[in-house]
Amino acid sequence: MFKANLDEIDASLTEFPSLSDFFVRPLKPDARIIADHTNMVAPSDGKVLHFGPITSCKVEQVKGMTYNLQHFLGEPNWPHIDKEDSIAKKPVSDNYVTSLLKNPENLLYQLTIYLAPGDYHRFHSPADWTINLRRHFQGKLLSVNPKIASWLPDLFAMNERVVYIGEWAGGFMAYTAVGATNVGSIHVYKDSELVTNKRKWFNNAKHSEDARFEGGMRVQKGELFGEFRMGSTIVLIFEAPRDFEFTTEVGQKILMGQALTNGIVAS
Repeated sequence: MFKANLDEIDASLTEFPSLSDFFVRPLKPDARIIADHTNMVAPSDGKVLHFGPITSCKVEQVKGMTYNLQHFLGEPNWPHIDKEDSIAKKPVSDNYVTSLLKNPENLLYQLTIYLAPGDYHRFHSPADWTINLRRHFQGKLLSVNPKIASWLPDLFAMNERVVYIGEWAGGFMAYTAVGATNVGSIHVYKDSELVTNKRKWFNNAKHSEDARFEGGMRVQKGELFGEFRMGSTIVLIFEAPRDFEFTTEVGQKILMGQALTNGIVAS
């Protein structure tokens, strides 16, 4: 079924009343190993579409095709701990990228993972981190299949998406679940107030809606975070030192819990 690995499912196929329920199937406890030699791991199963440092607001969704980072994340008016200068001011162009950094000596990085229909559709925390804000963008539900992403610019910034903003050991982190065709329903276990794929806001009077978590929502590396009802995309944008190196390759099939880098990124 969709080339899914049925041997790792922690349930009988008869227990899934629909395909949507099958997509969010639970796995056996030992089906995924959380790497313990690093503090940054893959948040989901899937195919790596792109990764690397972010040097401008034009970020590659796949090789040769970009989306606008500022459109994707929105205005940076979220809490930002231990930074003297407010970043709530409207930035201009590539200043937006540097405005996200807690430490100006660091760089911003991104990793994009596409979940095909046969992949395990629950997603997990990539690191130990504290979430301060959730931003929900209502948008389209266009296919995020890599073939579509390769010819439609700004695709990720057009689709419905839920962005979680916070900090990890390396600094800033934005963890985004992007909706897609038939995947307007994004469920996050610790965020019961989130409702996606609902009636659009009246006359599109607002583009996004924020929810702040007083005191921060603490999540741990590998912790179960949420689920899609069918294939979609996870976009991870995070701050780290300039010598940060990924251990992944474009086109690689990765599993949740797999190390994204070797070693520990220090705070």
